[in-house]
Amino acid sequence: MVGERWALLVVRELLNGPKRFSELSRGLPGMSQNVLAARLRELETDSVVRNYRLGPPASTRVYELTQRGYQLEELLIAASRWGNGVPFDAVDARADLSVDALALAMKTAFDGKRAGALRARVELCLDGDRFHADIEHGEFRIARGAARTADAILDTNVATMRGLVFGSLSLTDALRSRAVRLTGDQRVATRFVNCFPGK
Repeated sequence: MVGERWALLVVRELLNGPKRFSELSRGLPGMSQNVLAARLRELETDSVVRNYRLGPPASTRVYELTQRGYQLEELLIAASRWGNGVPFDAVDARADLSVDALALAMKTAFDGKRAGALRARVELCLDGDRFHADIEHGEFRIARGAARTADAILDTNVATMRGLVFGSLSLTDALRSRAVRLTGDQRVATRFVNCFPGK
């Protein structure tokens, strides 16, 4: 069921909420639209994914995980943790990484000891996709959608965020080069990116 090529990556792309077909395709750039359509049909048949039409004014079809589909999250987290053991320098930084792949990697690489007593909500705007990330009691949660209130908002692209949390890029340098736009508390934003293994 999930051993078919691309199947688990489709599931990964839906972990943070429903997506349109075009959004799924954008997050899986190496996958043809025909193969994506076939995988979605198979995953629907196996009750991993369902699709439905949004009401007006959108009136478009979206795909989301079923309860059975969400049970695969632990499998993906385990695979992501395994992948986090690869040194950042050994990974081709030019390789495509979807925003949902980055969110999953951040979820699995977060270091609660580095966070300490930090309690913060940070909004991430990554290539136009908005996520809110919460740190509290040494735990990290990230989900799609804008934050109602945020201590800091980081607006950048996936490659830059990847460098901030997994590479050697400092927030100060990213702000100086205008690779990141920051709204809110810079100290909170700095502590946030320092909760990951690149620092």
